Amino acid sequence: MAAPKPEEISHPPMDQLQGLEYCIDSNPSWGEAIALGFQHYILALGTAVMIPSFLVPLMGGTDDDKVRVVQTLLFVGGINTLLQTLFGTRLPTVIGGSWAFMVPIISIIHDSSLQRITDPHTRFLNTMRATQGALIVASSVQIILGYSQLWAICSRFFSPLGMVPVISLVGFGLLDRGFPVVGRCVEIGIPMFILFVAFSQYLKHFQTKQIPVLERFALLISVTVIWAYAHLLTASGAYRHRPELTQRNCRTDRANLISSAPWIKIPYPLQWGAPTFNAGHAFGMMSAVLVSLIESTGAYKAASRLASATPPPAHVLSRGIGWQGIGILLDGLFGTLTGSTVSVENIGLLGSTRVGSRRVIQISAGFMIFFSMLGKFGALFASIPFSIFAAVYCVMFGLVASVGLSLLQFTNMNSMRNLFITGVSLFLGLSIPEYFREYTSAALHGPAHTKAGWFNDFLNTIFLSSPTVALMVAVFLDNTLDYKDSARDRGMPWWAKFRSFKGDSRNEEFYTLPFNLNRFFPPS
Repeated sequence: MAAPKPEEISHPPMDQLQGLEYCIDSNPSWGEAIALGFQHYILALGTAVMIPSFLVPLMGGTDDDKVRVVQTLLFVGGINTLLQTLFGTRLPTVIGGSWAFMVPIISIIHDSSLQRITDPHTRFLNTMRATQGALIVASSVQIILGYSQLWAICSRFFSPLGMVPVISLVGFGLLDRGFPVVGRCVEIGIPMFILFVAFSQYLKHFQTKQIPVLERFALLISVTVIWAYAHLLTASGAYRHRPELTQRNCRTDRANLISSAPWIKIPYPLQWGAPTFNAGHAFGMMSAVLVSLIESTGAYKAASRLASATPPPAHVLSRGIGWQGIGILLDGLFGTLTGSTVSVENIGLLGSTRVGSRRVIQISAGFMIFFSMLGKFGALFASIPFSIFAAVYCVMFGLVASVGLSLLQFTNMNSMRNLFITGVSLFLGLSIPEYFREYTSAALHGPAHTKAGWFNDFLNTIFLSSPTVALMVAVFLDNTLDYKDSARDRGMPWWAKFRSFKGDSRNEEFYTLPFNLNRFFPPS
């Protein structure tokens, strides 16, 4: 057998991923775009329901309060998504609630001055107002770093090699949201995972009217089938004598959202009352805002590849962070209970459907706003068991992580320096947060446990985030270890041309502001 030619065994690095049907500015038909937008809305529901379901009971809130928080989170998420796709990075990214804010929020919930309130509803309202005040103050971090272009200056220290662990751990760092949640109800979660993979990968060539229906709408079809199956199990009494935890995770009637939701309710600013401000709460919340900033930076870069765009120039990335700060300010004003970040699962859906159209994401924002106001209809979709979402996350988070690994093609992975940096930053990015999680579970407080609560929240939040730890380790090593002689090995020649707006002619197509606004905000 003849030896293969070099061109047959090599795969040259490519600026943009191939095989995507629609990029940012190319749009499917309106009917298909609306269906795809609804699919993104369904996926965004998972986090929007999980976060309030966990936090509101700890605050003393009722099911009615939980429904209002879910509605508010979706409403503000829709507004933030529109702002980001129109005026921010302009990438097709859904903006939703963030788990990065859990440590400072739980710290506020357990504040002694709030715990002394005996009436549960009053305690809920006071806790919500304290959280709102902390979010409003902390949002200034992203607003200042973004609009001052300081984050653009910081990004000059990022190389493709340094971004590999950050983007990869945006996906891998959420592993506890995947199969551990599927395992809470395996009879629903595993069939969902198998069905979704079968439709999106093995049956993806099945077409109707030249549209790969099973690939493009695998999420919508499989969620409908498994949700109906879960409802059948519930109605037949399969969980009647099962433990309470199993019933809560498997039954379709335990969310108590539909009965508690009003028919029409429009969220509005300061609906919980005037925010209260506490310096300690605000400082603790600033750590979560920094984590959100770093995680979103990796997510934006992943979204650009899955939308077949060039990497966002430094000033576009900084502009997006500025608008994300505005989004966190809106979270504080409306009372969503948590801050905003880029929805990682929705980025994964871009790759799964091979549709990176900005219009689709804007339509999904419309669904988020519309169904958040029509409470009963929104609550119907929000009653989908969490195990169904977790099964999809197993695919979506993995897709985003693999996008980070794809940046290795622009680096020299035959270099021991690069192998050291990649391996150590990936390992520590997983290992350090795991240590903080295990310590917290055993001791009921984080490793940082001093008399200064804000300091504890700051350190515990930073080191619980895998992408944040990875960025600190990778960027430090990459810029201090033989960096002068390793620009080519780090992938800098490829990266450099995308740093400025005028460095690549394609940037104008992807990142120019609408309504001719570039006249007033000229790109740097």
